[in-house]
Amino acid sequence: MILSQKIQNITAGLMLVMLGCAAAAAQNYQLPGQHRLQHGDLLANQENTGAQVDNTTRYLETLFNEEEEPEFDIYTEGWESQHVNCYAGVDVPETAEIDVSKFAMPVPGYITSPYGYRRRFRRMHKGVDLKVNIGDTVYAAFDGRVRITNYERRGYGKYVVLRHTNDLETVYGHLSAFLVEPDQYVKAGQPIALGGNTGRSTGPHLHFETRYMGYAINPCAIFDFANQTTHTDSYTFDKHTYQNARNFSPKANAEYAQAYRAKYPSKPAPASAKSGKGGSKSYVVRKGDTLGRIAARNGTKVATICKLNGISSKSTLRPGQKLRLR
Repeated sequence: MILSQKIQNITAGLMLVMLGCAAAAAQNYQLPGQHRLQHGDLLANQENTGAQVDNTTRYLETLFNEEEEPEFDIYTEGWESQHVNCYAGVDVPETAEIDVSKFAMPVPGYITSPYGYRRRFRRMHKGVDLKVNIGDTVYAAFDGRVRITNYERRGYGKYVVLRHTNDLETVYGHLSAFLVEPDQYVKAGQPIALGGNTGRSTGPHLHFETRYMGYAINPCAIFDFANQTTHTDSYTFDKHTYQNARNFSPKANAEYAQAYRAKYPSKPAPASAKSGKGGSKSYVVRKGDTLGRIAARNGTKVATICKLNGISSKSTLRPGQKLRLR
């Protein structure tokens, strides 16, 4: 009996030691280095940026610190808002499941200004701005019908509103030309317009909105612009979360922007944009402009603008001020 008891005690002790070693091994286990490298190279990896949740808006504003003032909302502001927003007074459900599986990206451009509130302008930017060159083709995001083609000089410039078969509406602003007419049926991926710089805009870009019964959904909740796809085949609209992005990665957007610029270099300004002998060109300063932004969007340098206008790089720009660019 004594010998049997000792054997049991020894066996129990060995089991405890083995369990302890296994736990230690599990705590020290790490992914293979090759897998870590592959994960780090993923275009849309969600690396922690170090920004606190309550500082997210401020952090995003520093990333896009030269963007322009958001357009006023054609669905709620201006004398034509009742015409644009046909959902005023309609009872909108708390949630809705929306099929987004049959889609096309409106343009291949990267985000130059994200959706969200702008403290310095005290306005909400209710879409995303996507990089385009003047004359680039703009495509219908989903199947649907053209509801509006219009011009609004104080904001969207030339814009198109599409009503889709999945109950969404999409808005395309700052266009240079329309390729469709009201009440025309279009398929996802069909050309509907040409990119431009009309309305309140300091450089070519597409202002793109996604709406459900008048509610301006964050396009990044539906589309993954850095990977040129949708996040999932369906999107759940919710009145409490529709303004939230889904897995938006500033790093992925920056990487995609670099690849985009290499593939689609900026086009020179068309000859019609020049005036006078020697191709001189002028620009009227708008609210929120900086010398850096004006130079970048007009294919010149800050030093050139300063020399032509007798100013320095630290000079304060005034809305309405006219600058020579060439």
